[in-house]
Amino acid sequence: MRSIARGKALALIAVAVLVFGACSAPAASNAPASQAASGAASAPASGGATGTLKIGGGFALTGGESALDLPAAHGAQLAVKEINAAGGVNGQQIELITHDSKYDMTVTAQVAKQYVEQDKVPVFLGYTDSDSVIASGKVFQDAKIPFITVGATSPKLPSQIGDMLFLACFGDNVQAAVGAEYAYKKFGKNAAFLWDKGVEYTTLLGQYFKSRFTELGGTIQLEDSYEDKATDFSAQITKIRALSPAPDFYYVAAMPDNIGTLVKQFRDAGLSGPIVGGDGYDTPDLVKTAGASTSNVFFTTHALMDATIGTDGIKKFITAYKTEFGNDPENAFAALGYDTVYLMVDAIKRAGGTDATAVKTALEATKDFKGITGSITFSPGVHVPQKGVTVIDIEGGKLTLGGEVVPEKVPAP
Repeated sequence: MRSIARGKALALIAVAVLVFGACSAPAASNAPASQAASGAASAPASGGATGTLKIGGGFALTGGESALDLPAAHGAQLAVKEINAAGGVNGQQIELITHDSKYDMTVTAQVAKQYVEQDKVPVFLGYTDSDSVIASGKVFQDAKIPFITVGATSPKLPSQIGDMLFLACFGDNVQAAVGAEYAYKKFGKNAAFLWDKGVEYTTLLGQYFKSRFTELGGTIQLEDSYEDKATDFSAQITKIRALSPAPDFYYVAAMPDNIGTLVKQFRDAGLSGPIVGGDGYDTPDLVKTAGASTSNVFFTTHALMDATIGTDGIKKFITAYKTEFGNDPENAFAALGYDTVYLMVDAIKRAGGTDATAVKTALEATKDFKGITGSITFSPGVHVPQKGVTVIDIEGGKLTLGGEVVPEKVPAP
């Protein structure tokens, strides 16, 4: 995913430090702490039980993916603070070491080596996009370091990277299946289908949508693509307007930095039908760019960040996040960052330490881990959790709950 963050400068500074302070406690738990608490200062790094527990946290704090990675980093920081205040992990405080990858794949690969060779982290988590995981994953795999990606949704990643990689989020085949089934039942059988051809995420998401939608009996009236850096969608709009009959809806596999512009241009051109897509839409920039009257836009994501109608876990998380950072969570990736830290810590506790094989085995044995973004279960052969999917309905510039959906059938990765 991708989009330039517009967060406050102070919030960026708070996350961009190389080390986030934290602490630890021996008891294992399969549920995140419910409230933020004041964290203890981090002790000097050490491999011993009396020192700190190093966890690498890779995020694009600046650059194209920062609209998703920065909230994810904030969520991870909040989880570390809570865990440290509660006593830490196996007698150690957590030291979350973060370097800004800048959503530059060369930099991402370089900092992966820094985590391994200089920081010597025993475990790693982070990134909300598949390209960053692909750029860094082999470094951690070769070093036999367990890696949980916060929000990279390609279900192909474990086979591409290796047995040390796990996803804390659902796969694109799952959310695309939900998007296809939801739109087919709610809007109709005819779709115009557009996709950003510049990145792994949108390419796979679009393929999975097309597969499931046509399997249901749907018809793709028009399939078209656009360049990743596109800002003018007039060519695609012209083709759609020429269709007869008009499509029942438009499925657009898009990144955060261009979906708002696309929605605005569609509406300005009189294309008022439902626009449907994936979690790349989960950014405040969509409504900011498309306008406060943005409506009839639907997307699949990991949780609804709403303090009034969200789950109890989400409500408590929103309160804690706002207390810590001065604003509500920007999107569901903040909650995924939070869950991923708790998931990794749960595995470390059950493993009795950070031995790579033991942590990997503990992750594979995870059953019904109660994250605020949903329950997580892994197995030795499956490192992608089959989580439920939240459908968001944007009406009048407001994000509302369109539904909580488990797909009837999921395309093969």
